[in-house]
Amino acid sequence: MAHMLTLDRDGRTERTARRRWAVALMAALSTTGACSKEPAPQEPVVTVQTVTVAPEVIADVVTADALLYPLAQAAIVPKISAPVERFEVNRGERVRKGQVLVVLEHQDLAAAAAQSLGLFEQAQATYAMTQQASVPAEVQKAELDVSTLKEAFDSQQRVYDDRQRLFTQGALPRRDLEIATVALGQAKSQYEIARLHLSAMRGVTRTQTLKAAEAQLASVKGQYEAAVAQLGYATIRSPIDGVVTDRSFYPGEMATVGTPLLTVMDTSATVARAPVPAARAASLKAGDAATLIVPGVIKPVVGTVIIVSPALDPSSTTVQVWVQAPNPDGALKPGTSVRVTVVARTVPDALVVPEVALLTAPDGSHSVMVVDAKGVARTRPVEIGITQGDRVQVTKGLRAGETVVAAGAYGLPDGMHVRVPAPSPATPQTGAKKT
Repeated sequence: MAHMLTLDRDGRTERTARRRWAVALMAALSTTGACSKEPAPQEPVVTVQTVTVAPEVIADVVTADALLYPLAQAAIVPKISAPVERFEVNRGERVRKGQVLVVLEHQDLAAAAAQSLGLFEQAQATYAMTQQASVPAEVQKAELDVSTLKEAFDSQQRVYDDRQRLFTQGALPRRDLEIATVALGQAKSQYEIARLHLSAMRGVTRTQTLKAAEAQLASVKGQYEAAVAQLGYATIRSPIDGVVTDRSFYPGEMATVGTPLLTVMDTSATVARAPVPAARAASLKAGDAATLIVPGVIKPVVGTVIIVSPALDPSSTTVQVWVQAPNPDGALKPGTSVRVTVVARTVPDALVVPEVALLTAPDGSHSVMVVDAKGVARTRPVEIGITQGDRVQVTKGLRAGETVVAAGAYGLPDGMHVRVPAPSPATPQTGAKKT
């Protein structure tokens, strides 16, 4: 009996231990489940850099590479072929318009001019004598014929008058009167013919004689002027003010027609010729202010647009824009490559954002991310205008004072909370640049 009680006591003890172990296990499992439960998710915040939109000055600037040309240039080409007698100038010398540059040998041309002068003076004398000469022999003969026939006509007129009187008195038969009438008519007719012939001779003969003399004079004069011109070609003068930039010949060498002897350039000003895309050149006009960045010249050179070509260059489909700049000290050398910047227009109160803040869609539309008062970034469609460097004018869609994401906007979802880091001396907050 005592043994049974002992077994019963031991069984209860084992069951009690098992229950305690089960309770402990459940408690442990409950504690483990509570510890492994995830916390509630928090909304992400993206760090960005922003700028505040404010009115600024922005300019529509057109920039292009260009080549410098002189204001004027003349390649001096002889009009005759002759040896060079002497040069009056050397390379690098300044010359004036009309100044003698080269003299060619011209002894033969001088002799030809002198001979032509003699013939010209002889023709002048002949013409003067023709103008003052007496009536030619043909005219004198015609005048004599008219005088003779006039006397015959007057004599026949008297015979007719006498016979008419006698016939009226009955002392002369009609037949004799009729004979006198016929004779009078013939005399009158001959006289009129002779008079008309004289008048024609006087007009035609004198006119033809004077015309022949004039033609001869004009021909000889033309020959003389041609000889003088040929002689003048031997002395070559500068057609412009400038400086001699090239001289390819030496005295004694044969100068030929079509081969330049020397070159004169007017470098008091230079012209930068820049090929500009048609879309950009459309905003330019003569009179626009421009600057030239010239290698070796520290300060930009101020110039002015003088020509915007009305047609495209067929080889490059660009528009030639010419910018003229003064060159009083000769620092600008023709042939130098320069950078031309032209200010097409300026907007004084433009709303400007950094170019990195502008988002461009595949369809070409633009937008920016605007941060509201709660720190939420919202997509805002905008329209743009002038671009200057890394700044873009916004013409529609923004107001002054709004905050725009400048860095970090790419890929930023609409409605995302953003955080703007405080600026530090090493990394200042991004802002719009002033002009």
